[in-house]
This record gives sequence, C-alpha cells and structure tokens, in this order.
Amino acid sequence: MPDTVPPIAPQEHRFPCEQCGADLRFAPGSARLVCDHCGHTEAIEMAGPWRGSVAELDFQAGLAADLPGAEMQEVRHLKCPNCGAEVEMGPDAHATECPFCATPVVTDTGRQRRIKPKGVLPFALEERDAHKAMTDWLGRLWFAPNGLKQYARKGRKMDGIYVPYWTFDADTRSRYSGARGTVYYETRRVIRDGKTQTIQVPKVRWTPVSGRVARFFDDVLVLASHSLPKRFTDGLQPWDLSELDPYRPEFLAGFRAEGYTVGLEDGFREARAYMDRVIRRDVKFDIGGDQQQITSLDTDISSVTFKHVLLPVWLAAYKYRGRTYRFVVNGRTGRVQGERPWSVWKILLAAVLAALAAGAIGYLVAISQNGQVVDFQPYRY
Repeated sequence: MPDTVPPIAPQEHRFPCEQCGADLRFAPGSARLVCDHCGHTEAIEMAGPWRGSVAELDFQAGLAADLPGAEMQEVRHLKCPNCGAEVEMGPDAHATECPFCATPVVTDTGRQRRIKPKGVLPFALEERDAHKAMTDWLGRLWFAPNGLKQYARKGRKMDGIYVPYWTFDADTRSRYSGARGTVYYETRRVIRDGKTQTIQVPKVRWTPVSGRVARFFDDVLVLASHSLPKRFTDGLQPWDLSELDPYRPEFLAGFRAEGYTVGLEDGFREARAYMDRVIRRDVKFDIGGDQQQITSLDTDISSVTFKHVLLPVWLAAYKYRGRTYRFVVNGRTGRVQGERPWSVWKILLAAVLAALAAGAIGYLVAISQNGQVVDFQPYRY
C-alpha cells in the first residue's frame, strides 16, 4: 500500500453476554448469538434485504491498491510453519495448534493490511452434525484402519474455519476462426479371408468458419489459500453463493477465519484460465458440426469486478501412528472430503480372499472342461 494511506486502527470484535459476561458465539443455522455458559441468546440485527446483494469491487482498483479505506482492515495472523496456513487470531493468542495439519504454531506474522471480506456464507451445521458426517464417511471406507475410525469418533472436536475465496465477475466478447468438420462415409470393397466385403470408411469434410461469442461470467470462485489440497476444496462444492450475506463480524463469533495467501492477481489468473476453457467450449458449440477446429481466438474482457468472501468449513486434523489425516466438511451441506487412510492388514486380507476365490473358480472351471462330475450326494447306509 502507498505510504500516503493512513494506517487502519485494528478492530477487535468481542461479543460479551449481557447476563454473565462470557463470550457469545454464532449459532449455525440461525441469525442469533448464543452463550454456552448461561444459555442466553441475542438476535443479530440484519437491516434490509441483504441476501444476494453483496457489492462487488473494481478489479483494477484492487490491483493498484487504490480501494477505499473502508474496504481494508488490519489483522494479525499466526502462520503454520508446516502447511503455510494463516489463521486470524485475537490479541491475546500467542501459540496454538494449526487446525489444518495439527502442527504447533508459534510464528506471529504481525499486523497486516488486507482486503476486508465482503461477504460470508454463515455456518448452517453444528459441530456435532459435521462430526457425524465425517465419521459416517469414514465408516464407509472399508480399507480404513479401525483404530483411526475409533480415534476420530472419540477425538477432539472439529474446528469451525471460514476459508477465504475470491469471486470474479467479467464481461467477455470473443472472435474466432476455425473449421467445421462434417463426417461422411465412403463405400469401399476389401478382400478378407478370400472374400470380397463392402465396408463404410468415415471421412471428414472441413469447412472454414468464423464468428463471435459473448458470455458474462458471474461469481467465478477461486480458493485464496494453499493450506488445503485443492482436490478437497473442489470436492466440497457446490456452494450456493446466492445465499451470501454481507460480512458481519457476528458471523465469526466463536469461529476462526483463515487469511488469504493467494493474492488478487494470482486469483484472477486462475479465474481467467477457467473462463478461457468455458469460452473455448462456447466456440466449439457455435461452430457446430461433428468435429471442430479452432485456429484463432481473441477475447476482450471488460467490467471485471471481484469480492473477497468467507465460506464455512468444519475441519479435523488427527495424528495417528505418526501421520496426519485431514478431513473437511462443508459447513452448509455436510459434504465430506479428506485423506483416504489405508489399512495394510485389510488390503492383505482382501488380496488373500481374492486369491482363494480365484483359485476356487479356476478349479471348478478346470473340472468342467475335463468333463468330470463331482458327486456331492451323501452316502447311503
């Protein structure tokens, strides 16, 4: 950020219970804060028809670090030396365990100026529901070690983490040239095994084509973190971004938020790669025919906007026999992804049973081929 930009005073959000003074937490699936100490609840005041109306920010202004001061915030993170996750922490936290890989975290990044989240999908599942979804998922993995399943069932609670994402909107207009392939068949006579046969040979007739396609991209979603494998986060989709609420710190009460480690420019680069793939698909559809060739494609992109959003994930990281296993649950739908643990003994047992079954089948086949009949009738006395 330019030196002329005044520093932003750090904001520490606490929501004390008005009855007992304990910290309130957001209750998933509701618009309320609840006190786990005395049971008191408070409604979150939501002014206006917010849902689905989260404002976008200008992409070029974001790249130039020229966003309004109200769109920025100063935060303090603890950085994991193992997986690189940066988890937002309160002023009194100095060490904790990384929720992404169960590594002790002691590295303080200090205060950093970051783009403030614009929208949030609040948690809809309580921890107990997410934990059940995870253990049910593990229970369906026959080759998973029984010890890990039991450890996960009895292990510590899952962590509720808001994971950072970028979304991008863009208007695109593309010009292309290429060729449309139409399949036709030629009749040929061939000689096979001394006999003349008639066959149909496919051919392609190519016709030069050119044209234009246009598409508006809305909310192209890009993970803004490297702490979780992308296959995990991709597997948690879909996310109903139409349910986004404007960011309010109340939604984070009792939860933690991960800071973004993928910058705005890198995030858009990934979004642009996705857009290019969709545009090529649109061009092939526009060309038509049986086959398509694209020889040139030029895209003009305009009206690019973005927003920083937080999506809810329940996370568990278990260390079992020297190895860390991670499991993530979509905090809205209960969809589960994670490491697929393997039990060597179960795999060996399955291999032995498969070998025995194959041997038995081979024996029966051999008997049937030799014309032998096995009489399994009991002896008569």
